[in-house]
Amino acid sequence: MKENKYDDPQFFEQYSKMSRSVQGLEGAGEWHELKKLLPDFTGKTVLDLGCGFGWHCRYAAEQGAAQVTGVDLSEKMLKRAKEMTRSPNIQYIRNSIEDFPYPENAFDVVISSLAFHYVENYGKVCRRVYNSLKDGGYFVFSVEHPVFTAQGKQDWYYGPDGKPLHWPVDNYFTEGCRNAVFLGNKVKKYHWTLTTYLNVLTEAGFSLCHVTEPQPDPSMLDLPGMRDELRRPMMLIIKARKTSR
Repeated sequence: MKENKYDDPQFFEQYSKMSRSVQGLEGAGEWHELKKLLPDFTGKTVLDLGCGFGWHCRYAAEQGAAQVTGVDLSEKMLKRAKEMTRSPNIQYIRNSIEDFPYPENAFDVVISSLAFHYVENYGKVCRRVYNSLKDGGYFVFSVEHPVFTAQGKQDWYYGPDGKPLHWPVDNYFTEGCRNAVFLGNKVKKYHWTLTTYLNVLTEAGFSLCHVTEPQPDPSMLDLPGMRDELRRPMMLIIKARKTSR
């Protein structure tokens, strides 16, 4: 069975206190960059993989999407998403990213926020997303940056005074499972190199449109620890488009 930490009561409570959980998109440090890469949603059919609380689903609907489908494995996440959703154009489905049936030529846009580093077979998902998109459709997603995931522990190396000295990068070219710690809990994640993230997309048939390594929004730099986020990339955002083979 696929790991589903977000239904663990203690983990879910911790996650619910994060700024991106409380404030939504405006509380996410990468949103100011991700927003720039999203296509026009007017009249579009949209799929959100790993939709969580449904923030991106609701944004797409607010921007004129005709139909939005949010997919997530967590029952607790979807319950919260449904409680915050009023639009009749949004439906939520409980399923894993890997097992969702992906109807062919069904969506104009597929989006995903910080979910693919939980997926064991990134390549398989990309191929299924490609088949599920209409010709000319867009695939926009964010993941934890390979520099962030490589070493596994996902924490700074600290000096005697407790201040972070540097971010350790080790075993970068050894791809696969990592045992990370997130919100004080052990979580299984998957590390892929930047080469893999990009080449898998082009091999699936996508054309790359844009790649960005977002820095925190300047308005957030006074938050505790946020300036340290300027010292190494934490996230990677990719925009690709389905082109006819």
